[in-house]
Amino acid sequence: MKTMEQIRHLYSRAGFGLRFEDMRLVEQLSVKHSIDFLFRSSVQSKPLVSVKENVNYKDFLKDDQLSRKMFMMQQRQQEKDLNIEWLKNMSTGNTQLRDKMTLFWHNHFACRTLNAWYAQQLNNIQRDNALGNFRTLLLEVSKTPAMLQFLNNQQNRKGHPNENFAREVMELFTIGRGNYTEQDVKESARAFTGWGFNKDGVFAERKFLHDDGQKTFLGNTGNFTGEDIIDMLLAKKQTAHFICTKLYKYLVNEVPDAANVNAMADVFYNHKYEIKPLLEFVFNAKWFYNEKNTGNLIKSPVEFIVAMNRQFYIDYQNPDIQIQFQRALGQVLFYPPNVAGWPGGKNWIDSSSLMYRLSIPATVLNDGVIDFTGKTDPDDEAFIATARKEKKAVHTRVQTQPDWNKFLSDIPAHTTKKEIAQLVLSPAINSKLLSIINKATDIKTMVIELVSTPEYQLS
Repeated sequence: MKTMEQIRHLYSRAGFGLRFEDMRLVEQLSVKHSIDFLFRSSVQSKPLVSVKENVNYKDFLKDDQLSRKMFMMQQRQQEKDLNIEWLKNMSTGNTQLRDKMTLFWHNHFACRTLNAWYAQQLNNIQRDNALGNFRTLLLEVSKTPAMLQFLNNQQNRKGHPNENFAREVMELFTIGRGNYTEQDVKESARAFTGWGFNKDGVFAERKFLHDDGQKTFLGNTGNFTGEDIIDMLLAKKQTAHFICTKLYKYLVNEVPDAANVNAMADVFYNHKYEIKPLLEFVFNAKWFYNEKNTGNLIKSPVEFIVAMNRQFYIDYQNPDIQIQFQRALGQVLFYPPNVAGWPGGKNWIDSSSLMYRLSIPATVLNDGVIDFTGKTDPDDEAFIATARKEKKAVHTRVQTQPDWNKFLSDIPAHTTKKEIAQLVLSPAINSKLLSIINKATDIKTMVIELVSTPEYQLS
């Protein structure tokens, strides 16, 4: 594989794709220097800031019905603002690697909360630590009101342990199912008793609720705290292997290669769970650029939207349309289906979502109308029901403005149509794509046809 092909692949996995604008920055670089450039570009962590205050719904419970309804509408708007802000940051910012890894941790630590302030706080912790140390990330995530509330640890107290949080820390966040016993769950739940948060949304170790008795966990006995449990889980190399398996499926191939995953786990474990050395190892590995690992991953809906936004510098007159895209495609930021997160891979595609995936690019690039039949937001249905009795198709004008002038002007002189196609698409150019390229009378028409193909769904 030639150097520029490797760099294109690197950007499709470590970011959201390479643009002609980016090519001017990396075309003289080696693959190693391109990797270094991605890390340097992602040093800064830009926090989400759209949610300005923590409004507790309990403050409104005693108010009249209108006040409660106004609060619910305000809450929904905060959630939408947070979603759009993150999407805009990914679509326009230069911290691609940090953004891509924040998206990974957002799914690894899947969480739902009705409090947008808590959701923003959790996301910023994932963003700040996306390229840092996993222990720090795990510990900070575990102490957020969003996660403690979602997994019921606010109710975990001495004499009445709630096992939900402790179980998911093991099953989904660290060591994985099959590497602990039900007794380990019970004992670790006792260790996490008292972990909660106060009315201001600040973590609190409520010692009067903590079980300070002897506990036996993974073969160790002592007066363990929650942090002790986390440290014992990290001491098990299986934790490194579990996380590296998920990361391999996210960055390399849906079918894990045992030898490669083991090599990743060695690096992660030996570097005391530092994330940067692990990613550097993956991006510098020869197998990362093997043909079987290129153009083979189905983009998640968010990756699909962000890649399109970045490639064509899309400006949305109504940014909320992007939330409708997410609903139609099955991935709404901050709303994972359950604590296990989005399953990914081929699960992203069904007959309905594929139809939208193939129609959205041309619609967006031509300011068209899209039919969102049956894709109403469940949280909005109550409001919609008051406005009309029967369910109708939602026809929405996308109202976008791609910057075609910038896209076209960034293409270097003498670039062939096939070379343009190779930058837009991750898979190799096949005979069907070549036919589109050869028949195209102008670049804009060709590109719109290419992004409307199934191949554009792959990275």
